[in-house]
Amino acid sequence: MNLQQLKYILAIEEHQSFSKAAEAKFISQPALSMMVKNLEGELDIKIFDRSKKPIIPTEMGKPILEQARAVLREVSKLHEINRAQKETLQGVLSVGIIPTLAPYLLPLFLKPFLKKYPFIHLKIYENTTEVIIEKLQKGQLDTGLLVTPLHHRDIKETPLFNERFFVYAHDILEKHFLLPEDIDAEELWLLEEGHCLRSQILNLCELRKKSNAQFEFEAGSIDTLIKMVDHQSGVTIVPELATLTMSKKQKKHLRPFAPPVPVREVSIATHRDFVKKSLIDALKDGVLENLPKLGAEGEVERVEIGKM
Repeated sequence: MNLQQLKYILAIEEHQSFSKAAEAKFISQPALSMMVKNLEGELDIKIFDRSKKPIIPTEMGKPILEQARAVLREVSKLHEINRAQKETLQGVLSVGIIPTLAPYLLPLFLKPFLKKYPFIHLKIYENTTEVIIEKLQKGQLDTGLLVTPLHHRDIKETPLFNERFFVYAHDILEKHFLLPEDIDAEELWLLEEGHCLRSQILNLCELRKKSNAQFEFEAGSIDTLIKMVDHQSGVTIVPELATLTMSKKQKKHLRPFAPPVPVREVSIATHRDFVKKSLIDALKDGVLENLPKLGAEGEVERVEIGKM
């Protein structure tokens, strides 16, 4: 048994295919299959059910895969200890980030971070919260930039900042400060199912959107929501970072909520047995060092609505 075999079986689990796993690991499929067959022979079990398409682990194979992840995490800790003793931070850091954060947060810190840490190689993947959590559990990501709390026993959360929510409306609203009940559900544009921001807004407004309108649309991004308000009227709710790049004309259509101000908490998330602590600490510092002052920090009474 060797570490390479453990990496191969985890690759097969991830890709659900011997051929795709071999391609990802830059090895021929026959060579990979032989390595896995030798491991199964040594353990005297079948790790994968090859009769299923896509390939899935057998019941006896599942704990083997989980232990393989644990072994490789411990090996990674040895490398992390070695890196921590060197003056220069270096290594690969894979980061998951949700779509409602990526276009607004990444441009703020990415360039200065890479300049400050030239020997850290960032791999950034944009995906939903559920997918990022799954990849953190499987060791396919080192960390995630997510909206919390997650209420997940395997995930450790380190809060970074809070950002307020704002109402963005086509028609200039008479009230300067709004309450959630001021929002007409029939006029509200929302993200499509699968985005945690959608659940947060529905929870905030205490509604389940129903409509008999001639035209219904659920967007895939905050920018699309803003454009729908601009061109089709209506109203949407946007997080504070999304307002930073708005034009002066668009900012005139923003209205804050009355206290207690609804906010969302953004955190760095890691697996409970995470490694690469020094690299993740560098990422945390990089985000905070380049984050503009947000109004939610100690300025007004606020209420966290988190991830629903």
